Amino acid sequence: MEVESIKPLLAVLTPLIGSVFILMARKKPNLREGATLVTAFVMFFAVVSMVPDVLSGKTLHYTLFEFWPSVPIGFRVDGLGMVFGIVAAVTWILTSFYSIGYMRSLDEHAQTRFFFCFAVTLFATEGAAFSNNWFTLFIFYELITFFTYPLVTHHESHEAWEKGNKYLAYLLGTSKVFLTPAILGTYYYAGSVDFTANGIMPQNVDQVMLIGIYIFYLAGIGKVAFMPLHSWLPASMIAPTPVSALLHAVAVVNTGAFCVLRVIINIFGIDLMQQLDLGVITAVIACITIITASIYAMKSNNLKERIAYSTVSQLSYMVLGGALLTPTGIRGGIMHIAMHAFAKITLFFCAGSIYVATKKTNVSELNGIGRKMPWTMAAFAIATLSMVGIPPAGGFVSKWYLMIGSTEAKEFWTLIVLATSALLNAFYFVPIVMNGFFRDAQDEDAETTLENARPVLIPQSVGAAASKGGSGRALAGIREPSLFVVVPLCITAVVSFVLGMYPEFLLEFIGVMFQ
Repeated sequence: MEVESIKPLLAVLTPLIGSVFILMARKKPNLREGATLVTAFVMFFAVVSMVPDVLSGKTLHYTLFEFWPSVPIGFRVDGLGMVFGIVAAVTWILTSFYSIGYMRSLDEHAQTRFFFCFAVTLFATEGAAFSNNWFTLFIFYELITFFTYPLVTHHESHEAWEKGNKYLAYLLGTSKVFLTPAILGTYYYAGSVDFTANGIMPQNVDQVMLIGIYIFYLAGIGKVAFMPLHSWLPASMIAPTPVSALLHAVAVVNTGAFCVLRVIINIFGIDLMQQLDLGVITAVIACITIITASIYAMKSNNLKERIAYSTVSQLSYMVLGGALLTPTGIRGGIMHIAMHAFAKITLFFCAGSIYVATKKTNVSELNGIGRKMPWTMAAFAIATLSMVGIPPAGGFVSKWYLMIGSTEAKEFWTLIVLATSALLNAFYFVPIVMNGFFRDAQDEDAETTLENARPVLIPQSVGAAASKGGSGRALAGIREPSLFVVVPLCITAVVSFVLGMYPEFLLEFIGVMFQ
């Protein structure tokens, strides 16, 4: 049931209004950061206020004005949008606290610009989550790119500018060359770009043209990081860790997966996707990305880069769920938006915590770090369970639904891909935890990067290590950083775990889509 409401507009505008107060308080850091936190909480409550309506089967909408015949600028809140919107709202609160501790601990420059761009990016992210058609979504999609660019290039070094320009070139290039023609083609043939439950593309159009438009959508949504259009994401890891955490584990990349799911479900629709075998095409692209990105992650020694390649892989899990074209598969793909978000933001938070405390960035430098930073590494371990898909962590639930969806679709080869990916995830994440708690720091310089990534399943005696003074001397003086850094990463880790034990909340939103 469609219901007109101003609530979506208020939720979207809140961070934009908050960004003005952040600029006004630029000379008073405490007031500026207070404005950030207040804005994050207000946006959260604005988003949550729509939950009862959506769960009751209502679709909230609000139209600002009509830009072109049958192309209004406005908002529409359904189950898919609510999952994405709530995840972004919750993680912004935690990232705001984390950013305060991180930026102050490192005495970073341009902190007002940092918090301002963060707020405007969340405005664009919520706008994307609640857009009522592809034209509105395209506007917010591009705003996310523009306002994350200053965050990616925050350090203003030669390397930051180089990688930031790569980030901009990939995302703007794909959207201009591929996404814009795809949207125009949709409008030409369907007479609209609205998101509807069963899709809007007519089935009597030439099949080659429909397949072409769909392929342009996949190539044009660069934020989903399909290989080989993925290298912007590892490059963007030059940004401060809070940027990598929220924007490149939640807002930016999840926007990409969200957009692809919108195309599958609300533009083409399940029936037309099946008729044209577009689900198989999409699944092949997603599975190639899942495995290849995992191999790249396995080879990387830089911690943030390893997590980034893991993100490239995990995004395609969400797309694969939609590509299976079964209710269970789609549920798994949408659920993975939330499961991945909280696990991956935890991993990035932990990487930032380690950097603040030690200035270490490489996996091979983290032997014994768990004994000095137990809270950080315990959170890392919980997030690792979710990434690998070990019950009862959140990642297990979404991947279980994907596996069931694969069997329902009779695409049994995707089961092999999912199992292989889980093993690769274990290979490049579990050793970090094992070595962090059970290996001596003194051993790290004697081995190659790959060897250092191998876990020690039977640890040396901690007492013996202490008597030799190995890890004790190497990690002397290291301790957990500010509570502003540690508490958020512990909370996101717990949420990641709780979502696996109680996924019903997410399933209720997704269930509304199939009513």
